[in-house]
Amino acid sequence: MNTTAALDGPTQDFLKALASETRQQIMMLFAGGQQLTVGEVADRCGLGQSTASEQLALLRRGGLLTSTRHGKLVRYRADTPSITARLTDLRNYLGHCCPTPDTGANEAPKK
Repeated sequence: MNTTAALDGPTQDFLKALASETRQQIMMLFAGGQQLTVGEVADRCGLGQSTASEQLALLRRGGLLTSTRHGKLVRYRADTPSITARLTDLRNYLGHCCPTPDTGANEAPKK
């Protein structure tokens, strides 16, 4: 059996962060370069602030968000370079475990 390396920790965290429908919805708030606070995310998603904070922390740990502090406010935004790197890792992993055939998929199997 030919084994390939498992996904690295950051890519595993990335997939875990995206495994929740709530976190997927939160990520859509950051489309177009939006920067939002915990309170803004909570209001827009109908979540309590503590729940929104927990979800944002998981997204940040997964490399999907980054944050910057402005006085007492913390603003979150999509971490595009990290997302790109994780997607590249995932594409490479899937390419090793599930490569596309080199020949046309419509060919009849040989007997």
